[in-house]
Amino acid sequence: QVQLVTSGGGLVQPGGSLRLSCAASGFTFNIYAMAWFRQAPGKQREWVATINNSSGTNYGDSVAGRFTTSRDNAKNTVYLQMNRLKVEDTAVYYCKALGIAFWGQGTQVTVSS
Repeated sequence: QVQLVTSGGGLVQPGGSLRLSCAASGFTFNIYAMAWFRQAPGKQREWVATINNSSGTNYGDSVAGRFTTSRDNAKNTVYLQMNRLKVEDTAVYYCKALGIAFWGQGTQVTVSS
């Protein structure tokens, strides 16, 4: 069955960095575009970034220039490097295979001084 295990979240000060990982299994990883989403308390889930199966990327306006997504098809893993973090980046972050109706458990990112 499909599994998406997200890790790397934590507490970081404003201006800091974190790297999230999402390990995928149960489907043919290298043919799927992967996306990152986040959900802050009391808010709707928000799209953050997408990486297609050729490693082309797109980013939401709020994270462009600060976040970078990449993938390692040999490890069935997608990454989200988050730099210059802001308080408003605080959320639970999820990865998702586009076209597969499954959400993993997410990882909490808290940006606070």
